Amino acid sequence: MWKRDEAVRPSQPAPPTPSPAPNNPPQAAAPRIDTNRPAERDTVNIGKSVIIKGDLSGSEDLTIEGQVEGKIELRQNVLTIGPNGKIKAAVFAKAVVIQGEVQGDITASERIDIRDAGSVDGDLSAPRIAIADGAHFRGSIDMQKTPGSSTKPTEVNKPAVETKPTAVPVAAAPAAR
Repeated sequence: MWKRDEAVRPSQPAPPTPSPAPNNPPQAAAPRIDTNRPAERDTVNIGKSVIIKGDLSGSEDLTIEGQVEGKIELRQNVLTIGPNGKIKAAVFAKAVVIQGEVQGDITASERIDIRDAGSVDGDLSAPRIAIADGAHFRGSIDMQKTPGSSTKPTEVNKPAVETKPTAVPVAAAPAAR
């Protein structure tokens, strides 16, 4: 509430008013975090000169330009094999984009995309698979509809009841005439 006595007193100096720019330089230099913006997906890059031998797993999207031998497991993320990437591994990811070379089986929960310069020698297992014109592929394809379905294409064609032939000794078999 405004009081007349406070406004009329000339003996007290007025408090200094801060100027907006010069007083707060540390705040202006600090990075601003916008909490209203949706979180961006982290992406990690493995360069051309990097060679990894062993198991590789993570919870970020990954782009590989180097060489990996072993096993790659990114079940909830996207794996991109760049044009210079050379992979000798079993691959498990949410989605896989191949522009380089892969030797090994690839299993994806969403999709596999082999681009025109891509090369795959191994079996593919995903609900959606795209192979561009000019891409190299040698192996089998299993496009299961639900996660957890069979990953082996030969199991789909097996009969429901498997019968085994019984062996009959040659001496005990009656002669056919």
